[in-house]
Amino acid sequence: MGGAVSAGEDNDELIDNLKEAQYIRTELVEQAFRAIDRADYYLEEFKDNAYKDLAWKHGNIHLSAPCIYSEVMEALDLQPGLSFLNLGSGTGYLSSMVGLILGPFGVNHGVELHSDVIEYAKQKLDFFIKTSDSFDKFEFCEPSFVIGNCLEISPDCTQYDRVYCGAGVQKEHEDYMKNLLKVGGILVMPLEEKLTKITRTGPSAWETKKILAVSFAPLIQPNHADSGKSRLVHLPPVAVRSLQDLARIAIRGTIKKLIHQETMSKTGNGLKNPPRFKRRRVRRRRMETIVFLDKEVFASRISSPSDDNNNSEDIEEEKHEEEETKPSELKPDPPVNFLREKVLSLPLPDPLKYYLLYYREK
Repeated sequence: MGGAVSAGEDNDELIDNLKEAQYIRTELVEQAFRAIDRADYYLEEFKDNAYKDLAWKHGNIHLSAPCIYSEVMEALDLQPGLSFLNLGSGTGYLSSMVGLILGPFGVNHGVELHSDVIEYAKQKLDFFIKTSDSFDKFEFCEPSFVIGNCLEISPDCTQYDRVYCGAGVQKEHEDYMKNLLKVGGILVMPLEEKLTKITRTGPSAWETKKILAVSFAPLIQPNHADSGKSRLVHLPPVAVRSLQDLARIAIRGTIKKLIHQETMSKTGNGLKNPPRFKRRRVRRRRMETIVFLDKEVFASRISSPSDDNNNSEDIEEEKHEEEETKPSELKPDPPVNFLREKVLSLPLPDPLKYYLLYYREK
């Protein structure tokens, strides 16, 4: 499902549209969405559709619509240091955005039914860590993915602060999902065609809030036909970070603070090069119409009758803006990764520099 907001030309415009439609409402969620390009999680031949507010499925690979992910992220009320469990973790797109908020001392686990999707998620995670400048702007809680059916999680597993299920949950499995939560925790899941937020307020006390109507494929039931036995899913243990890793986190944090202090002393406002924002034109958007026919989904655009009347006004406005901005508008400089530059300038052996940079390629 999807189609709640207009298509964007790039990831930033998609996020602008989600903010305008009030799907993204907090700064933390906005920063996480902007840091990870949705198109990076698409197969190359399908990237033209990455910035449409539509779900995408190819074989076992699946992404929910951006408006759904943004509602989920807002409902989870994420904070640094929390533990998160993603049931049906798929491509890892949502888990990676959550990891940007949880920080290095959070817990970020995912359970996925299909082994090929787990391999895909690991490839995308590795690509993000090695190539994205966004990685250096956050302290990241790296997701860990395990294969299995999320309805067969071992009963002795730890409970989590936040849980999300990315498939339709039937009423009979509601209590099972609730028991994965710590007291004070939040569970978000599609329950009986409604995206539902459940907060555990006590050992046997719950608050339930319906967020919006959704349509998700149902959870796949465990199949014990072969062996007759349940294949219990054992989630990763909560790992204690090594002293070496803690040192890397501390050093990177110190360098970031130093960079911030330097920019503050030079500019007085912490911005070395204030970004140039393009002026957004206000125009009537064409409506996105989604047609469901059997199991296929078709998207078409229907122009509003007023669009034709506004075309000449839009053209004149565009010309006027071009005349206004032509003399002074320059292409913005590519963003500078100040953390990387600072690390590379340190009087340290190269292997240590590369370790501080997580051996990143870019």
